[in-house]
Amino acid sequence: MKIALFGNPNTGKSSVFNLLTGLRQQIGNFAGVTVEKREGFLTLGDITYSIIDFPGTYSLYPRAKDEKIVYDLLTNKNQELYPDAALFIVDAANLERNLLFFTQLYDLNIPLILVLNMWDLTAKRGIEINIEKLEEAFPGVQIVTSNARLRMGKERIIQAIQTLNLTARKSFFLEDYQVAEINDQEKQIAETNLRYEKIKKLIEVVEKVKETKTDTFSRKIDRIIVHPIWGYAIFICVLLTIFQFIFSFASIPMELIDGIFTDFAAYTSQILPAGVFNNLICHGIIPGIGGIVVFIPQIALLFFFIAILEETGYLARVVFIMDRLMRPFGLNGKSVVPLMSSVACAIPAVMATRTISNWKERMITIFVAPFMSCSARIPVYTLLISLVIPKIYYFGFINLQGIVLFSLYSLGLIAVLAVSFIMKFIVKSEEKGFLLLELPSYKNPRWPNIGISILEKIKLFIFDAGKVILAISIILWALASYGPNNSMDEALEKTKKLKRFSLLSKVDKDRELASAKLEASYIGRMGKFIEPAIEPLGYDWKIGISLITSFAAREVFVGSLATIYAVQDDGATKTRLIQRLKRDKNAKGEKTYTLASGVSLMIFYVFAMQCMSTLAVVKRETNSWKWPLIQLIVMGVMAYFSAFLAFQLLR
Repeated sequence: MKIALFGNPNTGKSSVFNLLTGLRQQIGNFAGVTVEKREGFLTLGDITYSIIDFPGTYSLYPRAKDEKIVYDLLTNKNQELYPDAALFIVDAANLERNLLFFTQLYDLNIPLILVLNMWDLTAKRGIEINIEKLEEAFPGVQIVTSNARLRMGKERIIQAIQTLNLTARKSFFLEDYQVAEINDQEKQIAETNLRYEKIKKLIEVVEKVKETKTDTFSRKIDRIIVHPIWGYAIFICVLLTIFQFIFSFASIPMELIDGIFTDFAAYTSQILPAGVFNNLICHGIIPGIGGIVVFIPQIALLFFFIAILEETGYLARVVFIMDRLMRPFGLNGKSVVPLMSSVACAIPAVMATRTISNWKERMITIFVAPFMSCSARIPVYTLLISLVIPKIYYFGFINLQGIVLFSLYSLGLIAVLAVSFIMKFIVKSEEKGFLLLELPSYKNPRWPNIGISILEKIKLFIFDAGKVILAISIILWALASYGPNNSMDEALEKTKKLKRFSLLSKVDKDRELASAKLEASYIGRMGKFIEPAIEPLGYDWKIGISLITSFAAREVFVGSLATIYAVQDDGATKTRLIQRLKRDKNAKGEKTYTLASGVSLMIFYVFAMQCMSTLAVVKRETNSWKWPLIQLIVMGVMAYFSAFLAFQLLR
């Protein structure tokens, strides 16, 4: 039996879905379209119910790509996913707005259960709902209350499902209802107005509202939070605080993890028999994976703060105030959601643009979303900041490294606005954009929800990045360990014949020989080939290798450096990556990682489109290779010349 989950956005639909299905869920796409479908299973006795979570929508008539899925489904009973019944989730504290879509479903004669979710908020906001009178208005519909966010109401929903009346109803909200054609906006508007007239009369009967201290307090907060001046200032302070915390509190666990992987590689090297396998494990796989795992504390902190902003309701206020800023640049307030999502990953961010109904605004948002610094950039930023930016505190608590990290994120936002402004004049569309947004009530964060969110994000980051990094680490090790013909042996003999070689200590001799072998290897030759093109940016051939490999995923940059320097530094396994990079010198005998080259690299990664997965998703969402190819070229050119300018100015 198929049960559909319908409702407006921000009504707790996902919470109800998780409450009923638990871990019995699978995620895919609706057939023929790139819109995410979540399906879960609920077993009651001998019956297993398939529960399908459909995109949130305010009306049957679509204004965005996600919403069209619902329209196409409900206007065609022959569809495979057409439901046997439906759970309609409403925000009980905003009943009037939620009932529009519900009455449309009611008139389609679908067996319905009305779930008044967030029931606890009604009392806090001074709202009393007469459920008996509401049931009288919709005969045949079971009405239950819940607070899925607090995991309350599951038993009532299950009981309603078990006693669901599947027989056709004879009552309708609007008599002789016929669904309007998708392009017949005149008929849609007329129907919507008629429904709201009847809904308002119904609300007068079933709902009583009295002002509460909580409601008054929320309005007082919003006078500051959404203020046209103070709203932006508060948002900037929030972001700056987040980045200060990331650098100030993550350093201790990061050093611990780094030390564990370094010692583990050294220990493994001692217990395994000498040979190829030993080198692969100790100088390829372990350094590559360790170079990513070390940044988990910072990533966890970032997701922790983002989850708090979302849980408390502040993130919706950010969308509201940012609409004023976005409009002159050709964007929509809803563009903020994909842009904020890009801080985690650009892939779901691009997919999140489906909620933007205006085609032009959606295309621009898709194009600029990758400029926002994602979690994959954090390992790159933090490594380079630690290398070239001193750990200086101002006023005792403001960390210079945190300021630089904040600046890099700000630079990405500036790029978003600049490119969007230019595209506003290039991309042509006569369709007018609009912002339809609900400001949810302020809520205390649910720490279990935050914990689960953090774990899911870290798990996704580790396993998605880990697969790529493991494969690339093995390939890099192989390319760095072998070379054409006898080139590596010849390089060793040439190095041994140098006059200064005999004066070196054993450790330095081993390091010199390992460096010569690396330069003569396959990967060394590849790096030397592209070195002339990247030398004006302050990069050497080893950085060039990492740039190439990081096209698979940005975070691979760190893992690649870890593998390369582990191979090069074969005689000093216990030396940590950051120490190896600090002492590294180029062919001219100068330090490779200086303020100029480090800042150049950071800026390069702010702008560069080095994520093949994102390009694939953009192609899928736009149904054309034109957009991802233009995206790749534009971002690549911006990255190169910005990095060039930074290096030349700072050298």
